[in-house]
Amino acid sequence: MGFYDGNNSSPNDYGYGGQSNYGGQNMQENFYEQQSQFSDFTGGFDGGNPVHYSGHGIGAAIYEDVISKAFLFMVVALLITAFAAYTATGPMLPWLVQGNHLFLVFGAEVAIVFISNFAIRKNNAILLGILFTAYSYLTGATLGIILLLYTASSVASVFVITAVLFAIMAVYGTVTKKDLSSIGSICLMGLIGIILVGLVNIFFLRSDMVDMAIAAVGVLIFVGLTAYDTQKIKQSVMYADSSNVLTLALAGAFELYLDFINLFLKLLRLLGKRK
Repeated sequence: MGFYDGNNSSPNDYGYGGQSNYGGQNMQENFYEQQSQFSDFTGGFDGGNPVHYSGHGIGAAIYEDVISKAFLFMVVALLITAFAAYTATGPMLPWLVQGNHLFLVFGAEVAIVFISNFAIRKNNAILLGILFTAYSYLTGATLGIILLLYTASSVASVFVITAVLFAIMAVYGTVTKKDLSSIGSICLMGLIGIILVGLVNIFFLRSDMVDMAIAAVGVLIFVGLTAYDTQKIKQSVMYADSSNVLTLALAGAFELYLDFINLFLKLLRLLGKRK
């Protein structure tokens, strides 16, 4: 029996299947929420002379470069995650659900987040790119197990809804002149709240109603964080020059990636149809 057994009513060959409400799925969602809380990739950057964006000239070119690369890297990371999720249903699946292997993967992802912050401060884009790629693949490998619970059509539908919501809020965060710092602070406090409530629900309450309420609030939180983190990328251009554009773009992409994954998981919990 693996970590994802939960309260399964019809286990498959891997001890996984059926209705698992409080096993690995909730633990994994809670885990990725915590990653969003711990990551502050575009803050505290050491290096680069301030560049004041005025809509033209060198500042505008750097701004466009950081923004375009950040979204490009995020899309590439999602493709890596999708590939890993697909391949996780093969030989890797039995290994993941046996023993404490999933906890090892989660531990590796925590380490990647903290090392990534170090790589950003040192302006090491190569190391950050390697870590981001590894994180994307490990995330996909574990997500592949969760996706086995849902029909392919509902997963595809939820992905499209996630992409549309994410795109709307990312555009808003890019074009708005309103300072979203207060919204970001509220969302981060809300994130801490649903993490704590989620842990209590997993280990003590085990309530479907609480679980759905957490998912609904989580959608609102990550919608807000998407706009906030997009604006943070725009603001990070103040610390950009030709030497750190790649690092800033990767850092921003990492935060947006975490927002997308968490938003997808929450919407999947609310709208996904189980097999």
